[in-house]
Amino acid sequence: MLGTMSAKKSFAHLHNHTEYSMLDGAAKIKPMVAEAKRLGQPALGITDHGYLFGAYEFYRECVDAGIKPVIGLEAYVTPGTSRFDRTRVRWGEPWQAKDDVSARGAYNHLTLVAETTEGMHNLFRMGTAASIDGQMGKWPRVDRDLLEQYHEGLFVFTGCPSGAVQTRMRLGQWDEAVKEAAELQDIFGKDNFYVELMDHGAEIEKVVAADLPRLARLLDAPMVVTNDSHYVLEEDAKTQEALLAINSNARLDEPPIHEGGTRFTFEGHSYHIRSTEDMYNVWERDHEDALRATLEIAERSNVHFRTTRDGANFMPRYPTPEGEDENSWFIKEVERGLRARFGANVPAHVRDRAEFEEKVILDMGFPGYFLVVADFINWAKQQGIRVGPGRGSGAGSMVAYAMGITELNPIEHGLLFERFLNPERVSMPDFDVDFDERRRDEVIDYVKAKYGDDRVAQVVTYGKIKSKQALRDSARIMSRDFKTSDELTKALPPDLMGKPMPLSGIFDESHPRYKEAAEFRKLFQEREDLHDVIGMAQRLEGLTRQWGVHACAVIMSSESLVDSIPLMLRPQDGAIITQFEYAVCEELGLLKMDFLGLRNLTVITDALENIRLRGKEVPQIDATAMDDPETYKLMSRGETLGVFQLEGSGMREVLRLMQPDNFEDVSAVSALYRPGPMGAGSHTNYALRKTGRQPITPIHPELEKPLEEILGPTYGLIVYQEQVMQIAQKVAGYTLGQADMLRRAMGKKKKEILDKEFEPFKKGMLERNYSEGAVNDLWAILVPFSDYAFNKSHSAAYGVVSYWTAYLKVHYPAEYMAALLTSTAGNTDKRALYLAECRHMGIEVQRPDVNLSYGPFTADEQGVRFGLSSIRNVGVNVVDGIVKARQEKGDFTSFQDFLDKVPEVVCNKRTMQSLIRAGAFDGFGHSRRALSVRSDDAVDSVLGLKRNEASGQYDLFAGLGGVDSPSSFSIDIPNIPDWDRREKLALEREMLGLYVSDHPLRGGERALARHQDIQIGAIKEDPQRFDNKRVKIAGLVTKLDTKINRQGAPWAIATIEDFSGSIEVFFFPRQYEKIQEIVKGDRVVQVVGRVGIRDDAVSITGQHAEEIQIHDRSDLPLEIMLDASQCKPRTLREIREMLVAHSGPTRVRVKVKDQLRSTTIDLGEELSVDVTSSLYAELKGLLGSQAVK
Repeated sequence: MLGTMSAKKSFAHLHNHTEYSMLDGAAKIKPMVAEAKRLGQPALGITDHGYLFGAYEFYRECVDAGIKPVIGLEAYVTPGTSRFDRTRVRWGEPWQAKDDVSARGAYNHLTLVAETTEGMHNLFRMGTAASIDGQMGKWPRVDRDLLEQYHEGLFVFTGCPSGAVQTRMRLGQWDEAVKEAAELQDIFGKDNFYVELMDHGAEIEKVVAADLPRLARLLDAPMVVTNDSHYVLEEDAKTQEALLAINSNARLDEPPIHEGGTRFTFEGHSYHIRSTEDMYNVWERDHEDALRATLEIAERSNVHFRTTRDGANFMPRYPTPEGEDENSWFIKEVERGLRARFGANVPAHVRDRAEFEEKVILDMGFPGYFLVVADFINWAKQQGIRVGPGRGSGAGSMVAYAMGITELNPIEHGLLFERFLNPERVSMPDFDVDFDERRRDEVIDYVKAKYGDDRVAQVVTYGKIKSKQALRDSARIMSRDFKTSDELTKALPPDLMGKPMPLSGIFDESHPRYKEAAEFRKLFQEREDLHDVIGMAQRLEGLTRQWGVHACAVIMSSESLVDSIPLMLRPQDGAIITQFEYAVCEELGLLKMDFLGLRNLTVITDALENIRLRGKEVPQIDATAMDDPETYKLMSRGETLGVFQLEGSGMREVLRLMQPDNFEDVSAVSALYRPGPMGAGSHTNYALRKTGRQPITPIHPELEKPLEEILGPTYGLIVYQEQVMQIAQKVAGYTLGQADMLRRAMGKKKKEILDKEFEPFKKGMLERNYSEGAVNDLWAILVPFSDYAFNKSHSAAYGVVSYWTAYLKVHYPAEYMAALLTSTAGNTDKRALYLAECRHMGIEVQRPDVNLSYGPFTADEQGVRFGLSSIRNVGVNVVDGIVKARQEKGDFTSFQDFLDKVPEVVCNKRTMQSLIRAGAFDGFGHSRRALSVRSDDAVDSVLGLKRNEASGQYDLFAGLGGVDSPSSFSIDIPNIPDWDRREKLALEREMLGLYVSDHPLRGGERALARHQDIQIGAIKEDPQRFDNKRVKIAGLVTKLDTKINRQGAPWAIATIEDFSGSIEVFFFPRQYEKIQEIVKGDRVVQVVGRVGIRDDAVSITGQHAEEIQIHDRSDLPLEIMLDASQCKPRTLREIREMLVAHSGPTRVRVKVKDQLRSTTIDLGEELSVDVTSSLYAELKGLLGSQAVK
């Protein structure tokens, strides 16, 4: 094809950047390929900066479009140094700095293009080594050694103006430029070396325009024309300029470098996919041969990615004992596991299920996979690393249960193997495995050591610019103030299941969420000054902004990964990461597995350790029967804050409504509490049917009996995908494999597919004597619910972890809450929430104490003890030193005794002050202020002694008389009053992140609750639920930052704190003008505002504020005022349910008024409550805002 086209005027762009040249490329691959196709260009190249992220996507898109893909790389090359040498090198004089080696002497550019498939893999190898060995800042750098090692099958071009050849020319170093080019020609060969020409009208290009052809003539080297494209269409230049401004943290109104400013942008024009005619107009007269060279190179370039469609299979191989292969060893391991689980006489139905699964696994060629997964899971268990009971559809496998991969008997829970591995549709198995999050990396290290560290890598992810980020970036680079971006992002519809509504959908009436964006469209219509910001954001949205690392995915291979894909180094920790996303890796025959770190497993491990430290019998949590009444009562009360999957405020409401009393309910509630089922009201229907408040109605009368066994446990509702499969098997004669394919087809929601699937389904039901009415009614239910229905294998497996954590919370509350608080390191919001929960549970959280605390939170006779590791400026070495000294030398009896006993690493002035302010020395009986005054001098004195001891200069009189000498210094602690309560607590909060020993609002809980609709902790706990909603909060102003905007108007950020947490409230100029005399430090205020999420942090935009007075009402009953007309059975029942749900110590009185008199009723201890803002909000919502005091 290329040969015939080269006879006419034709051209191929070979030097092109895509969005994977992150924040330096505005070209998405699909439209770039489409534009080349539209222009009639027969081939297209990709040469992103430094990395090969987009190589496969580009290859696939080109092949599908009928264009030849040319895979390349614009490499970063060291300036003549080794890639291991991070020294910056300058070639010119200081006054030539702008023309010298890029990035202040870090690298030059070089264009590399694959001629063959082996050449493409050499690019992968070279790019990998550049990152692993040559990374300097954000640049993976190639050196001459790598060019020589991996030159086979590659073309090399001299590069853009940042290339070594052009850099030398600009510096006036002609001989060195020739030498640079000649070395490349020697390495890559005369036929594969090209002098690269480009022209965008930039001064930097004009300087060397005559020298490049001169160089080609001198070396007898061909030239090639490229365009260094960075975007697709000419009008995309503004988008590219915006990306560069985002990348360099600049603004578009700043002058660019080539005009004497500091903002980096492209000089010149036309960095897009130019037409063939345009390229010939520029180059044909002088360099037609360089135009034709693009076609010659494209003709010679032939690369191919081998995929699973071609038979690519790099399943890791399990090392079996001598005389065994993977198949035989797999069968023996399954048999061994069945006997371990069920005893010598394995039940017949279990053996039948296992043998069926074995056959499928053997036929599909996956026994090695099961052996590998079982190997690292069982190794982890042997090391004491807690492993989850299962995750995803893999929990439906009896073989997995036998081999120790999962911990659920799938038959007992009604789980289906075909949902995991369908014998009628070959697909890769996919076990996702949860580990104690602190020790997940140990398992990955084990896998690397056993199966080869060159065959295991973590997986890249690409962060796209989403709607909110696009609006913020646009506003910033266009020099708009913070308020502008805040207005725009606040007007967006809330995220749905963590996914924001795209800007493109806001103005598209066909978008399913179009109606939700009315507020944003109204803002757009009313504010013409925002149109340019929104327009720019629309252009930026969807482009790739940065790369990251997948939270859990790991790629494994039977061969060295670099022979299949490019890899890279994460500089922060040295982790090796794929450059391709996991879906691409899987398509290329590599195995993806998820190694997840689950915080709740860590919490369970720590809770069990706390139980052991208390001297109690440690429960065998894995073997705990799931029938404990107290655990289900905890769930029914909705007291599940801190319980896995069940802690959200909305979930707690559902639990109170549902009143779970068996494990099926636990599994069901996590399956139902999702947008799909909730949108259909399934969670409420399940709860009402379970509690007898809604009748159980069959889908169709004919189906009541046939489906009773399948739908009975879920009260006639379809909750699980497995139920969809079982129904198709039961009433339409499908195999479970066929039923799984039917379920998948239904989920695609395409009419032509549904119509095709309906016919055999209908035929099967009619053959079994069901009426057309039954067929149609069932189909009408199955189609939507096949999408809403959840994977029961996953909900049951995770339900086990939910049950374990609830069991520990109810039976070992202090030990569990201590573990939970430890798990919140770095998350003050969560810690404040759990601290409030401890108070609600009647558990005292004690200040840290050098004689009682360890690193983590622990449980003792007084409740939960704050951990030393949670004190600011107290590191691991300090904690270890304190604990070790206490264990070896006995409890500390005084501040001086403490300094005597602890090692030198503890004796740091800042550390001592932090311990004092946190209250860790309160047990010695001195005021914190007194210790703070004397501490620094004491540390100076003791450090001198300890250093003398360390160097052998002991006190000559030490030890005389056979006893240890007392300290050679003494500390006189002055008898001065402590800081006042407010300052003392403020310092404590600074050290601990929250108030522990007391709270400035203590005693005002009831009064505060009356002034707020919602506690701050509830907003922080579930921000998506409150995003863009108007709320009323109340609390103490603990911090106030005032700022001035570009127009000179003041605005402020206030931190408001209640008992459950703190939140930032933004008061923009117009609002701040009204409240600046109200919102001041240490005042208690009520704030009305709108919740918003910015950069994953939740805040409130304040609209109104007023100061409030709070008084201690803790000894007074809660009063509910009712008009006699409100005393209807339904209303009274709802009041009772609310009071029961908030059970606590405060008595409740109800005042009933009619026209003649008022009657007061004391509801007694049975209906005493815990008075919180949520109770006030619920009662006010039912009875009116004046109904509660």
